[in-house]
Amino acid sequence: MKKIEDQIKECLQKLKNYIFSRVSDSCEAEEILQETLISSHESYAFFKGKSSFFTWLCGIANHEIADFYRKKKIKTILFSKFPFLEEIVSQALGPEEQILEKEAREEVRKVLRRLSEGYSLVLRLKYYRGLRVEEIAQKLGMSLKAVESKLSRARMAFRREWAVRVQSSKCKVQN
Repeated sequence: MKKIEDQIKECLQKLKNYIFSRVSDSCEAEEILQETLISSHESYAFFKGKSSFFTWLCGIANHEIADFYRKKKIKTILFSKFPFLEEIVSQALGPEEQILEKEAREEVRKVLRRLSEGYSLVLRLKYYRGLRVEEIAQKLGMSLKAVESKLSRARMAFRREWAVRVQSSKCKVQN
């Protein structure tokens, strides 16, 4: 049996074409190609030859494509619910770490629980329920300006609490 490197060299251009035909963005396709190559090296021991090597690589590529888009969707959902978190999260996470929806939501819930009930309520109405400021004002019996002001203060409080959590977790890691 040929070494994996030799087999990959033979299939590399076909694999690249396969991935690029399924992923429109060339940078994303290149990233998926790299992940596929890494995964194929890690799982080569499981290749039994029941299919062609190229077919096996395409199967790995399909899993990598699905993983890539699932992670991208998770980020999109999270940042659409809490758009002000994108900057905070990008600062808090290293480039190799990936955000998982369940963990991120739990962290957001913890921070929201630490806020005052009023701040937590307006943030939940705005970002979980997707209400417009006018709808929140009507629901809470407040003026439009009062809701805008409260949302602004709530966002700042959230950012402060988030920073405290990030700093606290950094300290735990260092100890």
